[in-house]
Amino acid sequence: MVSSQSAKNGKLTREEKREEKRKKKGSKPGYFAQMKQVFTMTRKSDPNITWILLLAGLVTLLVFLLVGVLFHNWITWLIIGVPVAVLVCVMILSRRAEKAAFGQIEGQTGAAGAALSTLRRGWIVEEQPVAVNPRTQDLIFRALGRPGVVLVTEGPAGRVNSLITQEKKKLNRVAPNVPIHVIKAGNGEDQTPLKKITKVMKKYPKNLTQQEVHAVSNRLASLNKGMPMPKGVDPMKARPDRKGLRGR
Repeated sequence: MVSSQSAKNGKLTREEKREEKRKKKGSKPGYFAQMKQVFTMTRKSDPNITWILLLAGLVTLLVFLLVGVLFHNWITWLIIGVPVAVLVCVMILSRRAEKAAFGQIEGQTGAAGAALSTLRRGWIVEEQPVAVNPRTQDLIFRALGRPGVVLVTEGPAGRVNSLITQEKKKLNRVAPNVPIHVIKAGNGEDQTPLKKITKVMKKYPKNLTQQEVHAVSNRLASLNKGMPMPKGVDPMKARPDRKGLRGR
C-alpha cells in the first residue's frame, strides 16, 4: 500500500530508492563478472588459457620474489608482484580473447565491418556496407580518418576489384584529392586477416587534419543514403565486445 501510494504521489521512500539502485547495479555486470564472461568465451576456443594464465602469473611472482631476495626484502617485492601478476594475466587474457572473438566471426557476412568497429578514436566508421554486389554478396565497408578514406572489402580478392572501382569513382566525385586506401579482408593471397586490419590502418601516413576529416565526412554523408542492408549482414551482432575485453 505504501509503495503504491508513493508511486502515485511521484515520491519514493528511502527503501524504494535503495531497491532501485540495487536493481540498476544488478542489471549491469561488474568488472569481475565481465572478466569471467571474457574468460569463459576465450576458453571455448582456447582450452589452454587457464594454464597459460597460471604460468604467466607464477612466473611474474617468481621474478619479483627473486628481486626481493637480492634486495633482502622479499615480502615487500612479493606484495608489489601480486598486482603486477594480475595485470599481466589480464593483458594476456585480453589478447587471447580478441583473437578468439575474431576467430568466431571469421567467415561470417559482415565480419570486415565488425573488425573496423574495434577502431578507437580518430576514425569515423560506417556500420553498414557502403557498396554491395547483390549477385555475389561481396561488400565494401568504409572508414574515414586522418590517413584518408579506407575501403575494406569482403569477398575474393580478384572479384571485388570492379566494386572497388565503382566506389572510388563515387568518392572522387564528392571528395576529390582525398587519399583512398584499400584493404582486402581475408586469409587468401593479397588479403589481410581480420585481426590485422586495424594495425595496417594505423600505419598509414596522416594526410588530413582533424578539421578536414570532418569536412570530408559531411561530403560523404550524401552517399549511400538508403543503401539496402544485404541479407545476413549484421555487423552489430558480429562485433567483438571491445569494452568487455578491456573489463569496462
